[in-house]
Amino acid sequence: MRPVCSYTDYLVLCTGQNPRQTAAIYDEVSRGMKHETRLLPSSVDGQREASWIVADYLDVVLHVFTPEARGYYRLEELWGDVPSVEFATA
Repeated sequence: MRPVCSYTDYLVLCTGQNPRQTAAIYDEVSRGMKHETRLLPSSVDGQREASWIVADYLDVVLHVFTPEARGYYRLEELWGDVPSVEFATA
């Protein structure tokens, strides 16, 4: 991201099937980052509604969407000129 974005190196976009699952995804990532790398986000927003949770880890910004929110905001199109890497679910 750095060549086209001054505030982060990576954007991570993922989708849960509903608000409960997006909250669970964020909770698991947050727990893993805290315990494995001792990192806490500098800010988090959207936890209450859980249709779009964004967590700023400075070098990495995590976005967890419901399918509807991801389709509405279409961040992939906004950052379409940046190389992307896709990962399948485990």
